[in-house]
Amino acid sequence: MLKVGEKAPLFTLPDQNGNPVSLSDFAGKKVVLYFYPKDNTPGCTRQACAFAGAYEGFREKNVAVIGMSKDSVASHLKFAQKYELPFTLLSDPETGVLQAYDVWKEKTRCGKTSMGIVRSTYIINEDGVIEQAMPDVKPDTNAAEILSYLG
Repeated sequence: MLKVGEKAPLFTLPDQNGNPVSLSDFAGKKVVLYFYPKDNTPGCTRQACAFAGAYEGFREKNVAVIGMSKDSVASHLKFAQKYELPFTLLSDPETGVLQAYDVWKEKTRCGKTSMGIVRSTYIINEDGVIEQAMPDVKPDTNAAEILSYLG
């Protein structure tokens, strides 16, 4: 994980509609950047729906919510439409940003080792600095924990 107080790595990636989105687009605004393994899987769906359910609270606090995985733009669009997700999903199939944020890791599941995304969340402040780093977050409680932290 990157450390609190570090400058958040800049990026520009396509969103679920294929439009380029840059971290710098959110200058002056807090950003919740959450990383999840795969669209339409049980945990990732619960996490996305929890963020969707809490979205009004984030909006009231003027906080942007961005989800990121290595899934394609088309996959993100289907996922966002299916669950009526009101926030941005970014596609990083080359894993460059995932690696920059130190969430692309070796994982072992059922005795098989592979590379994948460790479910993690960063809160980036208005100046582009990491304010909070949350490794191994739980999909069901992540959104509520962040809203509670934000006050």
